[in-house]
Amino acid sequence: MPSAILLTHCPDQPGLVRAVASFIAENGGNIIQFDQHVDTQAGIFFMRAEWDLENFVIPRTDLPVFIRALAEPRRMTWSLHFSDQRHRLALFVSKDAHCLYDLLSRHEAGELEADIPLIVSNHETLRPAAERFGIPFHVIPVTSATKAEAEARQRALIDDHKIDTIVLARYMQILSDDFASAYPNRIINIHHSFLPAFPGAKPYHSAHARGVKIIGATSHYVTGDLDEGPIIEQDVIRVTHRQTVADLVRQGRDLEKVVLSRAVRWHAQRKVLAYNNKTVIFV
Repeated sequence: MPSAILLTHCPDQPGLVRAVASFIAENGGNIIQFDQHVDTQAGIFFMRAEWDLENFVIPRTDLPVFIRALAEPRRMTWSLHFSDQRHRLALFVSKDAHCLYDLLSRHEAGELEADIPLIVSNHETLRPAAERFGIPFHVIPVTSATKAEAEARQRALIDDHKIDTIVLARYMQILSDDFASAYPNRIINIHHSFLPAFPGAKPYHSAHARGVKIIGATSHYVTGDLDEGPIIEQDVIRVTHRQTVADLVRQGRDLEKVVLSRAVRWHAQRKVLAYNNKTVIFV
């Protein structure tokens, strides 16, 4: 049976857990997962509740009305999802293949609870990867002169395919403010370091020149402020003076794949709650 997933945040106050848990139990729901967090400094309560619908007496179509009645007196901001509504992902790529192949392989193996109806690129380079996995591949070249037209074509594809989330799997273009703001917390990027750190086109060269002892990768939501969106996941590995730039690039790509796949999986599972340019991850 499918389950319902409720994500919410609100000012912290007594009785919130009891109110939600009682609502679920009194209407025949069986709680599968229940997680909550309180930001004591900001006084904000965060919660993720998931329950099965096998014996739940409220029809799915009517459930938002009941959630709204529960939420409004408590000043809850909420979103309701269902486990059988699979996420639809659009993968945006350029020429680097490692993140694309990793996501496609995980999808083929059933590790991503999502569908991938299309891949969008500004180059032809990765078309063979899309064909290998039987996914339509759309090439939309982007230049400074054609950026607005290209993004309009991309948005049309997103609308036509009813895309929920855009994954920038090493898409080497800066999105316009208008594009980013059209999909709040619906564009996931992978960055080749901790943020902010070693900006520019050759971050590993800069890191190597500084003699770094760790390298990292960061996955975050995209906003109009470049690389300043809410961070979903990060990871690091230790390096030493013995490693070359090529070593750092290889190890960094491995990190990027793992960090991006975690972020996409948690997002698709509705385990990420973004608030005030930060995230609460219910894992």
